[in-house]
This record gives sequence, structure tokens and C-alpha cells, in this order.
Amino acid sequence: MAISIDFSKILFFDIETVSQKPVYQELDERMQELWGRKARHVLRQYDETPEPEAVAAAYQDRAAIFAEFGKVCTISMGILSRQEGHEVLRIKSFSGTEERTVLTQFKELLDQFYYDVDQHFLCGHNIKEFDVPYLARRMMILGIPLPNLLNLHGKKPWETKYLVDTMDLWKFGDIKHFTSLDLLAACFGIPTPKGDIDGSRVGSVFWIDQDLDRIQEYCQKDVVTVAQILRKFSFLPLFTEDQIKMIT
Repeated sequence: MAISIDFSKILFFDIETVSQKPVYQELDERMQELWGRKARHVLRQYDETPEPEAVAAAYQDRAAIFAEFGKVCTISMGILSRQEGHEVLRIKSFSGTEERTVLTQFKELLDQFYYDVDQHFLCGHNIKEFDVPYLARRMMILGIPLPNLLNLHGKKPWETKYLVDTMDLWKFGDIKHFTSLDLLAACFGIPTPKGDIDGSRVGSVFWIDQDLDRIQEYCQKDVVTVAQILRKFSFLPLFTEDQIKMIT
């Protein structure tokens, strides 16, 4: 496998999500009831009603992964550019407690620079199953018009080739196979993207520690790792530390 894509046309990205509320008890009555129904599937208790404590705990542990019960707090992006004749991977993030602002900033970037399905690409790990539909659903819920590359309504699989999914590429047609970003990086000898937190702790860092900087740093590491993996898939040398620039 050799990926032949102009890296300067790719927007590498990753998102971090958290629950809508810090705890289940802060949901309104209707959403509590609806989460209770969802919890039966989350907890795999189809033939019985989960205990209230289990429903509440499941909300804190799992609500963030469902667009109906979660929200986006960080979107990190990587863009390849040239500076003085050298390739530079520029990393930038949109983060905040106001999801609408984060999503609007991302939409405006896509509308301005990444809008042509024949020329531009979005790349991430598991973006077809998670990031892209999550972003689209949250934008729809908040009444934000979808940017062209996120508007998949009615499109056939061959019409979304601009979505470059490193997990999908690694499947080689095996529809049951799941490989984490960390494992794939390890297989290729790429430094782990994991730092002092992982995906399971993003919610507590957001709601309890209120430390968006840590979440942003975690998300940015994932973006760098995705770009490095695609370099491997393309039989290109990895970016060096000097080639990776964080943009504030």
C-alpha cells in the first residue's frame, strides 16, 4: 500500500468530546429518561432496568461518545506548509467551553480553505465512524450549516474519497477489525501519542480540573501521530521534531 496524496491538500484533525452535563442528575427530566433507555444498551442489560446508580455512572463514563448526549470541546488540526523550502507541519486547535464557538471556528476554516471534494482531504483515525458523523450531528443540533466536506447526505462511498481514515486504510477490507491509534503507532515505531491523560479521563479533566490546555495538548499529539502514520503509509520519512510547529 502506498498512499499518493499531496500532503499540502490534507487537513489532519482530531476531536475531543465530553458529556453535555458534568453529571447525569443535571440533565432535564426528558433527557434523563432518554439516557436511561440508552443506558440499557450501554450496560447491555436488555432484559432488565438498570439501577439508578448504574445509569448515572454510565452517563459519566460513556455519554461523551454519543452526539445526542455529548459535545465537542476541542478540535485540533495539522496543516503541511513550506517555510524557507522546508516542510513544516503546523498544529493548531480550537478549544473552549462554548461548543458553538468551537464548531463555528472549524466550519469557517473548512469553508475558506478545505471545501473542494476533488482537491481537498480530511484525515484522521476512525473519522468515518466517529469524528465526521459526530461533528455533523452536533452542527445540525446547534443549527450550524454543514461545510461541504462534512455534508455526506446522499453521498455514495466512492464520493467520499476525500475522507482519509488511517484506521480504514489499515483494515485492508477487514470490516470487523479495530486498531487503536496508539497500537498502530507502536507497530510503526512512532512515539506514543498518549501523555498524562487518555480518552477515558477527558471528561474529568474538562468538568473537574477545568484544564482545557491539557485536553488540547492530548488532542494535538493525536493529530501529529495521524500525520506520521500517513507518512508511513506513503513511504515517506517521518516529520522531525523541528518540522512540527504548534500555532497558538
